[in-house]
Amino acid sequence: MEEVDVLVVGAGPAGCTAARRLAMDSHSVLVAEEHDRVGHPVQCAGLVSQRVLDLAGSDGFVQGSVQGATVFGPASAQVTFRAAGARAFVIDRAGLDRHLADRAARAGARFSVDSKFDRLAGWEDEAPVSELVHADGTRTKVRARIVIGADGVTSAVARAFRLRRPVEILPAFEAEFPSEGGDDQEVEVYLGRSIAPGLFGWSIPDHDGGARVGVAASADGTSARTYFERLVSRIERVRGRRLRNPTSFIVSGIPVGSVPRTSAEGVLLVGDAAAQVKPLSGGGIYTGMRCAEIAAEVAHEALLAGDFSANVLARYDASWKGELGGEFEKAQYLRRLFVRLTDRELDAVVDSLDRAELKGTIVAFGDIDFPSGVARALLAQSPSLVRLFPKALGALWGSRRDQLPDLDPGPRRQAR
Repeated sequence: MEEVDVLVVGAGPAGCTAARRLAMDSHSVLVAEEHDRVGHPVQCAGLVSQRVLDLAGSDGFVQGSVQGATVFGPASAQVTFRAAGARAFVIDRAGLDRHLADRAARAGARFSVDSKFDRLAGWEDEAPVSELVHADGTRTKVRARIVIGADGVTSAVARAFRLRRPVEILPAFEAEFPSEGGDDQEVEVYLGRSIAPGLFGWSIPDHDGGARVGVAASADGTSARTYFERLVSRIERVRGRRLRNPTSFIVSGIPVGSVPRTSAEGVLLVGDAAAQVKPLSGGGIYTGMRCAEIAAEVAHEALLAGDFSANVLARYDASWKGELGGEFEKAQYLRRLFVRLTDRELDAVVDSLDRAELKGTIVAFGDIDFPSGVARALLAQSPSLVRLFPKALGALWGSRRDQLPDLDPGPRRQAR
């Protein structure tokens, strides 16, 4: 049986960030990755903020930048926002993962690919014993004082440690088109119940003449592939040309909602495994990496103290929620209001935003990691926007959480 200080399950951005930080603190770290290559299969569209580049310590995986966006309503409404400089970056998503894995390895973390977390085999001297199954069918037991679950939306670590995950999972489908014809400085967002009930469709330029086109929507019985095909048809109408030869299909799930606990005795969850995903966009690279930093700090303190109890590791929940929880709660509340809008109301929202002063506010305050700030500014400026939402929306910005009116959180689907 192998023994390490920390077993990190999953070599995505969150897992590699935690592994590097702990290895830099001279802890023995093993990263178990179920696939045969770090970074594959690609799991998201790869549009990030400067904060991700700062956390990664590099921009070598950046393919280009975007300065703005065009939002298309369900019918004819549309609005374009454009800043003077870069507001987000299109990245080689697999390249980011490889870069972060290389950094972790250089810091001293060891990697085991083709190694899937299978089960919690028991406890030995108050430390969890994990069983990994490898591609050739062999099995390895690893005794680690702390397990960090960074294994995604269907986290086997969360199940093994009985951390229930009552989140909504949005099915997503994306493909790359080598010749898409859009503006390489703009992201396009498509709204509407026929295309993406529950979230939106997107087209992100790859800065090589093509684009990543995808959709995420509520699990309502219609497949994400069907919504994707409808989105492609809509984009073709906008472009006035066919989109041909799609490649690099991505099928995934996006967790949206709150997890009651992301820690327990001997375990911490990070990234998608902890549903640390922005409810209004479905993005989770920055939030997962930042929470992984916090997880590493808490794990380091626990390792120094020799105490891996649930009470000690609960400091992680308090810390990351103290930093990001308020933003998540506001964004989740806004999303619950958003999904209740009819197509006519969505078009009215888009029309309302097509005013110079509001577009200026979006350019000035827009932040893909913290969208509630610009939402607050827009609602303060535009009575027409406020009228589209319940009067109680104002409580969203109050100091007391219990001021928020109750809303049915919508459908839930347990990760299996």
